[in-house]
Amino acid sequence: MGLVLSEEGLKDRQAWEAAGYRLPGFDRAQMIARTKAAPRWIHFGAGNIFRAFQANVVQHLIEQGDMDTGLIVAEGFDYEIIEKSYRPQDNYSILVTLKADGNVEKTVIGSIAESCILDSDRPAEYDRLKEIFANDALQMVSFTITEKGYQVADAKGVMFPAVAADIQAGPACPGSYLGKVVSLLYHRFVSGAKPIAFVSMDNCSHNGEKLYAAVHTFAKGWVDNGVADAGFLAYVEDEKKVSFPWSMIDKITPRPDASVEELLRKDGLQGLDPIITSKNTYVAPFVNAEESEYLVIEDHFPNGRPALEKGGLILTDRDTVNRVERMKVCTCLNPLHTALAVFGCLLGYTKISEEMKDADLKELVRRIGYIEGLPVVTDPGVIAPKEFIDTVVDVRIPNPFMPDTPQRIATDTSQKLAIRFGETIKAYAASAELNVADLHCIPLVLGGWLRYLLAVDDNGNAFELSPDPMIEQLRPIMSAFSLGQQITASDAKAALGDLLKNEKIFGTDLEQAGLADTVAEHFTAMLAGSGAVRAQIRKVLA
Repeated sequence: MGLVLSEEGLKDRQAWEAAGYRLPGFDRAQMIARTKAAPRWIHFGAGNIFRAFQANVVQHLIEQGDMDTGLIVAEGFDYEIIEKSYRPQDNYSILVTLKADGNVEKTVIGSIAESCILDSDRPAEYDRLKEIFANDALQMVSFTITEKGYQVADAKGVMFPAVAADIQAGPACPGSYLGKVVSLLYHRFVSGAKPIAFVSMDNCSHNGEKLYAAVHTFAKGWVDNGVADAGFLAYVEDEKKVSFPWSMIDKITPRPDASVEELLRKDGLQGLDPIITSKNTYVAPFVNAEESEYLVIEDHFPNGRPALEKGGLILTDRDTVNRVERMKVCTCLNPLHTALAVFGCLLGYTKISEEMKDADLKELVRRIGYIEGLPVVTDPGVIAPKEFIDTVVDVRIPNPFMPDTPQRIATDTSQKLAIRFGETIKAYAASAELNVADLHCIPLVLGGWLRYLLAVDDNGNAFELSPDPMIEQLRPIMSAFSLGQQITASDAKAALGDLLKNEKIFGTDLEQAGLADTVAEHFTAMLAGSGAVRAQIRKVLA
């Protein structure tokens, strides 16, 4: 028969444990009953990061006796995730932790007490969510819905039609994701203006601020239009009633990998055939993730909170969250990833971990992190920057079991360069002790990105650029260049026009920063012909 991931299937604990699975160490029926009666934590976004991180943290807290209730998860974008991957498995899932030393840890996660569908067109589903939001016990509502999930308007500031319609119609039956969430908050307000924390756990800068802005847009719109009680806006604006803590999350959870699926099949696990939903979500009963994880949260919970720190999370103040986020995004992790993404695509790599076996690329990211980035990091005090980079360079990125690709990380690079490199350039320019001229590897990466935009690798083979919202604007500029072209740096700089001065892309005007000529020199050197990218990397590292 094999192993079946369900309440009934897990009754055969001996078979699961014999296959190497760690099972929940608590009375799940009691946990579910307590959670339904007095829910403390509901999470929106039923994807991989939630199953690998938050659900696992809560499992540990329950097992340690530090929580007696579990998680409720809700999905508002792709309902089939709940219908096809949660409920058929009785809300169980499997976490496969891929350790850098080659060991694999398999855990059955049973901390999810209930799964909900955020659909205002289904009264039974929506009424259950209203019950949860009206409950006095509810302390936190958390989110992993991606940065795009908090946007209420397009790049030009024009409100999305669904949002505009919801703001006109009011909280009774909204259609947009955030409209539905804010309508649930409104239900909590009319049920007694009960306190709550809205915690974004998405990997984006100032996430709590973004969530507040979105919620506030709905609250103000409804009150202004007379479709909600006037006191609702004051409720949202009162931090003692509704807080929006900032957080910094860091854990790599790639799409469920075929090699992990095969490993579970060998264990005899049933029901592993992948499901692709109508919204093109890849659904599996397991999630694979790296061992390293960080979640730093501003400690601002007006209705109390679980003992999250006992689950390994770091609770601190807003300034510290901001410093940790800047440490990660601007210097200690994300710039290293982007460097590997750009040069990985150019040098023909398809796995990030394989790039760390390349002596040139490994040395490049070490220099970006330790030599060029570390001097401008403000130590947040809760995570040591050098130790963070040590783990990134020596454990996380080289992990051969993490199926991450330079092609995936190269997505939206034009949107990432400003924060990942521009902040360091600006910090050097503003420092009395540091000199922008001492930056060698960061300008090399910027020149490498321009070379990447030709969509031709270092062997002269064409490749497909990763999705990026700036591609169509950049394509005409880059069409002036080709591999093997003999061109001076000054001519290339002239042909690039104002691109090197574009602060939205680079975070600073590279001309004013004194780096435009250097970036143009790297770019033209890498145009020389096959092997020129590799040669230029080695020249900079020499």
